[in-house]
Amino acid sequence: RLANAVTPLWRLPYQEQLQVKYESQRKVLQALASHLEELGIEAQKPGGVCCPLQPVVPSPVINGYRNKSTFSVNRGPDGNPKTVGLYVGTGREGNIVCVKANRMENIPPKHKQVAQCYEEFIRRSPLEPCILFHKGGHWRELVVRTTSHGHTMAIITFHPQELGQEALATQKALLKEFFTCGPGTVCALTSLYFQESTMTRCSHEQSPFQLLHGEPHIFEEVLGLKFRISPDAFFQVNTGGAEVLYRAVGELSQVDGDTVLLDICCGTGTIGLSLAHQVSKIIGVEVVEKAIEDARWNAAFNGISNCEFRTGKAEAVLPQLLSSWEDARPLVAVVNPSRAGLHHRVVRAIRNCASIRRLLYISCKPEGEAMRNFLELCCPPDPGKKLAGEPFAPTLAIPFDMFPHTVHCELVLLFTR
Repeated sequence: RLANAVTPLWRLPYQEQLQVKYESQRKVLQALASHLEELGIEAQKPGGVCCPLQPVVPSPVINGYRNKSTFSVNRGPDGNPKTVGLYVGTGREGNIVCVKANRMENIPPKHKQVAQCYEEFIRRSPLEPCILFHKGGHWRELVVRTTSHGHTMAIITFHPQELGQEALATQKALLKEFFTCGPGTVCALTSLYFQESTMTRCSHEQSPFQLLHGEPHIFEEVLGLKFRISPDAFFQVNTGGAEVLYRAVGELSQVDGDTVLLDICCGTGTIGLSLAHQVSKIIGVEVVEKAIEDARWNAAFNGISNCEFRTGKAEAVLPQLLSSWEDARPLVAVVNPSRAGLHHRVVRAIRNCASIRRLLYISCKPEGEAMRNFLELCCPPDPGKKLAGEPFAPTLAIPFDMFPHTVHCELVLLFTR
């Protein structure tokens, strides 16, 4: 059941998986075309799509490609509340069970090994798991990150409840001992982090990641550049797929030595830094402070000096940056937001900046909130929404399969004006 829920295409031959994804992306572009028609924009191209759609670019790695996995702690099918795995079922129907990830094709063996060891540790622990915050308990989720260099980072989330500093110190010591001297040694962890968290997801600012053992960062290589990764920094989950994607972004952006590239939601700077040698300057914007620290380190380490990274919400940083933009150099924007899409103030700032003629929108969920962004970029000028600038038009769409065996893929949409 778990494999079918999380990786529903796993039984299909890979070429058929790509075909399924192509069809779903075609539907997205047809929906965009009909929404634009409703706004009075002639958008339909042959096949009812709003722009040419290229075939799905395959992932170079099909199995075990994930470099990051998040495992939950909850009741297993046998009723044991100390089970480490992935959820099946829904909260609404109250039939959630936590199932071990052993049969998941997209998760590498190393991640499964760390999850198995964490389960062994919490089953030995006298402390209870934290399934519902208000009902007490402590042991919560595990995040495992790995790199092609063979580095492994484990991040364990723990609800402190009413425990004092001494009791917390004991738990941290036991955890460290288990993974450095005990049965967990087989995981050969590069980094072991612990986070005391009283919320579902805590940033480093809300509750610091505490390094219990090893190195503060793990390192990955993308397109010949070295990147350091912090516990909560965003990094494409499929490294080989990311290389293919970033190469294509470099070609599609048509940047040259005169271009300024604006990398919005830049994470650790991977896209901008991989294109830095082709452009005059990179400006990256990102809300996660640790990711910006990583991005600056990555630039310095790789000897890249034409990059400037700004920390803050894009909707706060960008309108300020673009409203006073007087640089005569061509400006190309690349946006790679989360599933929530871009804040409307960001879209407005891009739209109202006449210097931006090309925009690459990379979306992992184009049928969701991103669709609203596409329409705001392309709709006729709308004084009510403060969308004054000339509209963009969708010009080319290329899907990239970053998530084999699942229904998801990453869509790159090129907008021009």
